[in-house]
Amino acid sequence: MSRIIKTFKTPFSGKLVEIGPDVDGDVIIMAIESSCDETACAVVRNGREVLANVVASQIKTHQKFGGVVPEVAAREHLESINLVIAEAFEQSKLNPSDITAYAATVGPGLVGSLLVGLNAAKALAITYDKPFIGVNHLNAHVCANYIDTDLKPPFVALLVSGGHTQVIRVDSYIEQHIVAETIDDAVGEAYDKVARLMGLPYPGGPNLDKMSKNGDKYAYKLPQAKVGDDEFSFSGLKTAVLQLCRRLKENLGELPKEDVAASFQECISDTLVKKTVNIAQKHNIKTLALAGGVAANSEIRRKFFDLENDGYKVYAPPMKYCTDNASMVAASAYFLANTMDDLSQEVFSRVK
Repeated sequence: MSRIIKTFKTPFSGKLVEIGPDVDGDVIIMAIESSCDETACAVVRNGREVLANVVASQIKTHQKFGGVVPEVAAREHLESINLVIAEAFEQSKLNPSDITAYAATVGPGLVGSLLVGLNAAKALAITYDKPFIGVNHLNAHVCANYIDTDLKPPFVALLVSGGHTQVIRVDSYIEQHIVAETIDDAVGEAYDKVARLMGLPYPGGPNLDKMSKNGDKYAYKLPQAKVGDDEFSFSGLKTAVLQLCRRLKENLGELPKEDVAASFQECISDTLVKKTVNIAQKHNIKTLALAGGVAANSEIRRKFFDLENDGYKVYAPPMKYCTDNASMVAASAYFLANTMDDLSQEVFSRVK
């Protein structure tokens, strides 16, 4: 079996630097994440040990708009980027010369926001003559499961976020294959839309999750889309919830929000678990990983960890590594999962 190592060149001296899980000795990566509304910087040793993890959240800024405003997000990143980098150096107790390579998310995400983090990481790489590594945001979410764990491929990962829903077969650190994905709404998008029609504040997903804990998840039977084994669909579920809410308001005069939230969450979590297990069985894999911002959802996490009773080994990042953070970006850079190393690399808004 070939060793997983990639050789990078430094920008000025052209020095060759080896990075990857099979490198002898420590590899320390400073990474920056700015794809949406979190400005983050982290320092990670060997893809698993976090030496610093700094996140500046913009949630309060965007609450008054009911969602993320791209132009506002980019300005906030500009205001925060130098502060989070300085704090990461302070937390790690390292100097720029101690860093093996600098990394940043290059996409998918908001273009204006991505540019802030990308240019900051490139500037650090050029200033200190260290390799630059660009990282795909989605692969980074999967790699969050390597942090503080002994997880090794192969495994099946369920990636659930605001913009994506995918089941990924991870054959090795550098080989990931999408085996199922949504044909319309992503899970996080469905949560936000249902939360909005129920009058819940931004961010909708976490607020709906919180409300559902006080409801009866079997109060209302909601439909699961009849699509192929390699597909998810949640737009119909969103419409079904809308129609249910209208009927309940007409018949009861008010909306039993807790029961509706719990019923919606039961339907969506059951769909995710069933499909992921079916795919794992098809590929004869007994290790599962949960990834993405929606991996912080209490019911989805509970259902997945319950699968350990059926003989599965289940991983999910701690809450702070589920939502956007730079530690996962550093892990992805170290494990060489869909990485780019050209200083001319540009950002992209959608999956390539």
